Amino acid sequence: MDGFESRFFSAEDGVLLHARDYAPATAGGRLPLVCLPGLSRNARDFHPLALRLARDPAEPRRVIALDYRGRGLSGREADPASYNVAVECRDALTVLSALGLTRALFAGTSRGGLILHVMAAVEPGCIAGAILNDIGPQIEADGLREINDYLSRTSAPASFEAAAEGLKAIHGATFPALAPADWHDMAEAIYAERDGRIVADFDPRLTDQLKAIDFSKPLPTLWPQFELLAKKPLLVVRGERSRLFSRQTLARMAAHAATVQTLTAPGQGHAPLLHHADVFPSVRAFLSGLG
Repeated sequence: MDGFESRFFSAEDGVLLHARDYAPATAGGRLPLVCLPGLSRNARDFHPLALRLARDPAEPRRVIALDYRGRGLSGREADPASYNVAVECRDALTVLSALGLTRALFAGTSRGGLILHVMAAVEPGCIAGAILNDIGPQIEADGLREINDYLSRTSAPASFEAAAEGLKAIHGATFPALAPADWHDMAEAIYAERDGRIVADFDPRLTDQLKAIDFSKPLPTLWPQFELLAKKPLLVVRGERSRLFSRQTLARMAAHAATVQTLTAPGQGHAPLLHHADVFPSVRAFLSGLG
């Protein structure tokens, strides 16, 4: 009834990996879409998008949404140093191999887009095209600092309704386009019930590397990796009110190659909901054009 099957895999180092597999009865030979979530997020972030694509009456498409290690139903890591983009890229490739997928479309939100930059360098042949959701080869220190501050807060809302209200109180100013149902969906994606408590569904140790960043120094960039990724068809989505991903970086990416399409999500910050009415038609059209 949920529209997906939970699939479990073993990473190279034995950590349990989980993915949701939204497989329509027929996909008509269309390429599957593999969804890679943000730093502390999980496969549930993509549930509304996956349902819309898998149940599309004209062009149903298989969608696979991953839980990285330390998030959702995937196993926690003994060594928090392994919560890094390179390891998570290997994990994504492990899942693709286990599913028998040699080529796919991708949607990478925030950290998921960084993983795609790495993937373009180590296994470019598997990427048929990609959506980069509010991310590029250069990110802004102020936005990353905000994420660090937010994730460092501890909260245990009394209910999912309270969680939705809390999210709106924190992020509402940067997401005026969202309706009450969107905040509830976001709460259901971010939080889970564990041992009778509602908690954020990730290993809190994955923020250790954020806390170690010296925000007074320039952040590293991935422009060489983007040069490789931009050889593929790309749709780059930027939240109109994003502080992590600047207009200047978006413009530089768009000017780089004819393969790069761009879209600004009005009334959304970091990171836009890809299933939102202002964004989804462009997402669907982009995917449809790639098979």
